[in-house]
Amino acid sequence: MFFLPVAVIQSGDSFYTLDVSGLNTMTTPTELVAPLWALMAIAAIIILIAFAAIFLYKKRVLQIRFCVFNALLLIGFYGLVAYFTWKISGQADIFHFSPRIALSFPLISLILDYLAIRNIGADEALVRSLERLR
Repeated sequence: MFFLPVAVIQSGDSFYTLDVSGLNTMTTPTELVAPLWALMAIAAIIILIAFAAIFLYKKRVLQIRFCVFNALLLIGFYGLVAYFTWKISGQADIFHFSPRIALSFPLISLILDYLAIRNIGADEALVRSLERLR
């Protein structure tokens, strides 16, 4: 997500790319029109939490909490993209939003977070049931 455009926006005769870093023009010398620091911050936090959750395999309950928090941040990422798109569309006469492949990455990550939460919970239940047998 950091290196690919999330969407291409047409406002009148101008074309802009919506990246995690902000809204950029598509002219030859690219120019940052509006910085979107909130998107960059939330994307960085999502990456760090997902990376940290991988190494918490010995603390399954904490790993589940990290995955749930990461899922909430992914939903918040989509909310921020929708908010910034709505804000930009209110300033333009003719507006066309064209999403790119990078906009589907958080959805894929959300599905994988759900699967991880479910399977980590099953592992935790299995470990607790085996502790009762001792």
